[in-house]
Amino acid sequence: MLGTAVAAVSLSAPLIAATAAPALAIAFWRNAMAVGALTPLALWRHRTELRGIGRRATLLAVAAGALLALHFGVWLPSLHMTSVASSTALVTTTPIWTTLLLRLRGHRPPPLVWAGTGLAFLGVVILTGVDLSLSPRALAGDALALAGGMAAAGYVLLGAEVRRTVSTIAYSYVCYATTTVLLLATCLLTGTTLGGYSGETWLKLALLTLTAQLLGHSLINRVVKGLGPSVTSTAILLETPGAALIAALWLGQLPPAAAYPALAVIMAGLVLVIMGDRRRAPVPPDAGV
Repeated sequence: MLGTAVAAVSLSAPLIAATAAPALAIAFWRNAMAVGALTPLALWRHRTELRGIGRRATLLAVAAGALLALHFGVWLPSLHMTSVASSTALVTTTPIWTTLLLRLRGHRPPPLVWAGTGLAFLGVVILTGVDLSLSPRALAGDALALAGGMAAAGYVLLGAEVRRTVSTIAYSYVCYATTTVLLLATCLLTGTTLGGYSGETWLKLALLTLTAQLLGHSLINRVVKGLGPSVTSTAILLETPGAALIAALWLGQLPPAAAYPALAVIMAGLVLVIMGDRRRAPVPPDAGV
């Protein structure tokens, strides 16, 4: 399921870059369509669970939805400002931020994790330097993608905590509904156009919802209970080569030659984080967010 989720979210960046609609509108519609698709199932099979979900779990699910809205709100615009490869590499630095947040919760990552974190940061510095030489707009896109990765870390951690007691469908429904409401408010406040698109654009929005949202994010919500936030967020780094390959074959979008070493350094750092995380002692059940 995790492999399917990673393959599905790898389609996200190329699809968004190829969709002729405002970034915030894309973010809103992919969540709104997902809520529409989940509503019959949620109300039919999970109505009792939704009513008794509990105050704490509801607040955490709403908080996760708010972080997911922030993730989409800052990452999607970056795809129109920098390359798909750079944006995806930076947004998938989620394991670094997950590690740091877990450290704040009292966990002590092994030295290999800190070495990987430092190496990945070095890659980020190199990549942002390359993009700065291209244009300040590309650098701004890098910053937005990096912020999106930070928000995603909080989203994964909160999701892991809620999924201890709440089913995938119930959690995803509350989370996506919260994201949809917040993104709708943002679109209305910023005057973002939410309609009048071509049939091809609506088809791409539907495909984005089916793949990246329903298959990708929902399966991530499913497996995070068993695999934990660290392993789940780390596996998402495979989205970087997947999205870069799809963008190259479909959009003909290749990052500048100088960006490849930086991308390799980021990936190497994240691999070290994986190796270090595997050697770490199991996280106690009561150590969640």
